[in-house]
Amino acid sequence: MKTINDLEVAGRRVLVRDDFNVPLDGGRVVDDGRIRAALPTLTALLDRGAKVIVCAHLGRPAGKPDPKYSLAPVAARLGELLRRPVTLAADTVGPSAHAAVSALQPGGVVMLENLRFDERETSKDDAQRGIFADQLAALADLYVSDGFGVLHRKQASVYDVAMRLPHAAGYLVRAEAFALRRLITDIRRPYVVVLGGAKVEDKFEAIGDLISVADRILVGGAMAFPFLVAKDHKVGMSLLAADQVDVARGYLAVPAARTIVLPSDLVVAAERSADAPHEVVAVDAIPADRMGLDIGPASARLFSDSIRGAGTVFWNGPMGVFEMAPYANGTRAVASALTGSEAFTVVGGGDTGAAIRELGFRDGSFGYVSTGGGASLEYIRGKLLPGLAALER
Repeated sequence: MKTINDLEVAGRRVLVRDDFNVPLDGGRVVDDGRIRAALPTLTALLDRGAKVIVCAHLGRPAGKPDPKYSLAPVAARLGELLRRPVTLAADTVGPSAHAAVSALQPGGVVMLENLRFDERETSKDDAQRGIFADQLAALADLYVSDGFGVLHRKQASVYDVAMRLPHAAGYLVRAEAFALRRLITDIRRPYVVVLGGAKVEDKFEAIGDLISVADRILVGGAMAFPFLVAKDHKVGMSLLAADQVDVARGYLAVPAARTIVLPSDLVVAAERSADAPHEVVAVDAIPADRMGLDIGPASARLFSDSIRGAGTVFWNGPMGVFEMAPYANGTRAVASALTGSEAFTVVGGGDTGAAIRELGFRDGSFGYVSTGGGASLEYIRGKLLPGLAALER
């Protein structure tokens, strides 16, 4: 796989696919971890005299322009971090994009507007996606893939453009692949996987692959509720992926189920609010009018002990609603255990990365902090990532 070191970029238009799907609060970027992760590649290209065209997506705008999902705050923050102006085009492949790119000088940066404002970006129709990729490719001479968090998506800017232009991986993609490969080829045991968060379906499928590889799978967040229901516990008003209960029941029935560790207690409240009265209850005693919003203190200790004795740890997904102080302790306990462990630790996922930073942990306190949630999980399962496969052609 080529990297940007193998490309002659001086004076050439370089289309860089980044993953800038970052959390916003109004017009402000709340966590700029993914933007900072892209800086080494962008800086290297700019210092070598490239004309850089950044493309990315933000949220799920349903294939049409939506001001709520504009990349304007991202362009502003990127400009601050690069210490140079970043021109935001008003469209992706239209007149504004072409005018902005035409005006680019070596060492200059243009950002295209949200790629998902065009439904062809994520189309399942190869022909439609290909037409959009042709239009993106027409803006550039070279293509650099540096958005690891989207490499598991077969999308126009991730997969198809690489088929149309000379291409290479950015430094972030190279670093991600190197770090995550250790979780396949160089596992030091015990191998502990920690899964949480609210995006349940993809992670549930991953358990089927990881259950025979990991020595322990610690399950928190909304991931735990299908398992609790499968064990005939009531979960009240908790966020339950009901379609995963039978899957959970199947996992619990196999001999390797001993590797799955569930919470023994939870912090519950009547509503998802920092001001709501909350209490700690056993997982088999969740009131019907309460929802689980964090793992409880006994579970936090149990999970922390498993992590401290590990040789390798992969963590994907917070243990609770970490954004609210009453429900952040489980996530904080897991993060603290990772930083105090002698294991090789990988934090995977945008939400998990945002969580550790919001709770005051430095990225450097962990073995590696991945920018990709779904992508990192797919990679360590040995799945083919379309965007990575395209780079290797």
